[in-house]
Parts: sequence; C-alpha cells; structure tokens
Amino acid sequence: MRYAEASLGRVFILRLEDGEVLHETVEAFARQRGVTSAVVFCLGGADDGSRIVVGPEEDRTVPVVPVMTALAGVHEMVGVGTVFPDEKGEVVLHLHGAFGRGGEARAGCCRTGVRTWHVLEVIVLELTGSRSLRRREAASGFSLLQPL
Repeated sequence: MRYAEASLGRVFILRLEDGEVLHETVEAFARQRGVTSAVVFCLGGADDGSRIVVGPEEDRTVPVVPVMTALAGVHEMVGVGTVFPDEKGEVVLHLHGAFGRGGEARAGCCRTGVRTWHVLEVIVLELTGSRSLRRREAASGFSLLQPL
C-alpha cells in the first residue's frame, strides 16, 4: 500500500445538463476552477448508448484489453471517483458507476463516455496539499495513482 495525506479544500455542487458527457464535463470544470485533486460523487440518469468499461477481456494478461459495453436504454446511476493529474499535468477523472434499469444492474468505469439523461448531480470535494498524480505503467498500460 502507498499513501499520502491531503486536506479538504473547496466543495463544488454541479448539475450536468442533458447530453453532457460526465468525464469531459468534470475534467473541463476542474481545469477552469484550478482543481487538480478531488473526490467526486455523482447520481442521476445515464442516457441510452452511454459507454462503460466492464472489465478486461482476460484475467492477468498483458496488454490488458478492455471490454466495453453500451447501455441499452436510460439507466439510473450512482458513481464515485477521483480527479488527479497525469504526468503532463492534465486532470483526469477516474470514476466507476453502478447503473440500473428495471431488474438489471451493471457497474463499470465511466471513462468511455457516460452521457447525462436530463440531470446528473455531481459533488466535487477538492483535496489540497497533494502532489499525487497518475503515472502510466508500461506493463499494464494503466495510468496508476501515485500517492505523493
């Protein structure tokens, strides 16, 4: 385990509008407001055709080949994630969500394009005093959080 300490900074309350893409909108907001590290919570609606990563194609193989799926129909959504900069200093949202419709549920990473259906409420808790960043790991191809 690796760890770093941070403090709570500003708290932002966002309402994403119909059609806005979750990761694009949150990352743009973070850049505009100078947020480099944060915890993110969201809940609301995910639109038909939103795309999520639902796992690797095979266990423990390199390179990792992600399995992506599109949501069929509008889904309820709840998610939690983090914002940290990559090695170039660009903020990156890493958020996983659970999606439900009728009696079915699925979960996955929202990096490939979750579109807002009517409204998606997002709370951003800024973390201050952190130098942590995401660094690309050659073996897996993942940009992994490096607590600093």
